Amino acid sequence: ILVKYISLCVLALFVATLALDNGLMRTPPMGWLAWERFRCDIDCQNDPKNCISEVLFRDMADRLAEDGWRELGYVYVNIDDCWASKDRDSNGRLQADPKRFPSGIPNLASYIHDRGLKLGIYGDMGTFTCGGYPGTPLDKITIDAQTFADWKVDMLKFDGCYSNATEQEQGYPAMSKALNATGRPIGYSCSWPAYQGGLPPKVNYTQLGEICNLWRNYGDIEDSWNSVLSIADWFFNNQDVLQPAAGPGRWNDPDMLVVGDFGLSMDQSRSQMALWAIMAAPLFMSNDLRTISSGARTILQNKVAIGINQDPMGVQGRRLIKEKSGSIEVFWRPLSDKASALVFFSRRTDMPYRYHASLGQLNYTTGSYKPLLTRRTPTSGESSGDLPSIATPMVSHPSYCNLPLCL
Repeated sequence: ILVKYISLCVLALFVATLALDNGLMRTPPMGWLAWERFRCDIDCQNDPKNCISEVLFRDMADRLAEDGWRELGYVYVNIDDCWASKDRDSNGRLQADPKRFPSGIPNLASYIHDRGLKLGIYGDMGTFTCGGYPGTPLDKITIDAQTFADWKVDMLKFDGCYSNATEQEQGYPAMSKALNATGRPIGYSCSWPAYQGGLPPKVNYTQLGEICNLWRNYGDIEDSWNSVLSIADWFFNNQDVLQPAAGPGRWNDPDMLVVGDFGLSMDQSRSQMALWAIMAAPLFMSNDLRTISSGARTILQNKVAIGINQDPMGVQGRRLIKEKSGSIEVFWRPLSDKASALVFFSRRTDMPYRYHASLGQLNYTTGSYKPLLTRRTPTSGESSGDLPSIATPMVSHPSYCNLPLCL
């Protein structure tokens, strides 16, 4: 195999996982999230199409519904920071900025729901959001949870700026209870572990799995290959802690897909998609779906990668091999129906890298394995060839081609 960044293969094995019994997000949630691409742009006078406003979110809902995204599972349209008015209303409730969201959040929710999609919104555990808008301190948790439910919100991302460790320890579980008490199913994304260093003993992943559907463990992604690599490195370097925490209804979140923005090449974009698929990561795109290139669209709509990501067994993948040279890494994820997926990843950016892979080395039996993401020839017990610097073949065993992955 010649590795040019990445290679993803579907093979065979079975591993069980525990389930979080809350009924929500049994597979990693998928959709679109505003933050990385549009940040806190509130200048609607000079940038009316790109500012944080109801126009932007309606546009993205239209694109998800009309351009084939919804049918693939991309159903969330998620508002991030900077949507709110600087002041609560006379009843102490959060309210949207009246100039940028003149129709209000309930109307936007109806617009999104009418297109078969779901609405996500942003809140913050502290006195202010990270962007300086009203936060949700402890005494506002109940009213804010009910407000989101009344607005027919389907998901809450709960950040942690302007709060301390003690407040977070109380507030994140309290919001979980408050959301459940509303009677409306609302997926709950917690940023709590990212503010506590992401690892035990400060982070209790057993508790997180009981109160959150997904959680941010690490810093925000940026539109650069270095950022993607640093996040992937952190997750796989700490996989012994992180992998057992994930499963149906409870996911580690390495942050948004930046495929289709400005910082990644096509090969690097394939790599992020493949790695996020192996990690069982939530797939929240942060890009402009109105202008996305055909190449980026093809990567994000790849049915094989999505099928692996959405595998119902819900086991997060692991790094199996890290070559001493640092040039090649191999990642593995068990899938349902006795299948599994492999990623062959090269860090070389200057040229393709020749890599010899033995199925015995990977504890697989000899057989015929078919690449699914790139047009490569089938391989058997051993193979060697060029993995281009940052590219992504996927492979499946022929006996499992009744799976959705074998498309």
